Amino acid sequence: MLPGVTVNGVDVGTWTTRQTDPAVWDTLSTEQQKRLEALGLTRRTETAPTGKGAKGGAFERGITALTQYAAREGRVVVPRAHVEETPHGPVRLGTWVSNTRSRRAKLTGEQREQLAALGIDWATAT
Repeated sequence: MLPGVTVNGVDVGTWTTRQTDPAVWDTLSTEQQKRLEALGLTRRTETAPTGKGAKGGAFERGITALTQYAAREGRVVVPRAHVEETPHGPVRLGTWVSNTRSRRAKLTGEQREQLAALGIDWATAT
């Protein structure tokens, strides 16, 4: 279940993503883990890639988070303090958008195209 899926106003997608995060799962009691497993949830084993040039680097994680946010919210204007929960962990999306905008002169053409495709107007401006 992806973050943004709500039931009675509660974002259960974010909650389930957070619970299956290894850093959170490992702090749960055995009983809590069994209850989650009864719901079909299991501890995630993948880790978010790190380092420059790693597949799924910071830009890619930001684009993934922005795509998810835009699909759910119907807009790409992100509050500065917003943190988007993704399957690979939380992304400080508001900060990422702000930093990406301030560093837009360093973006590749492909990165600008990805941002423009999501509706970021400043991505094509010089």
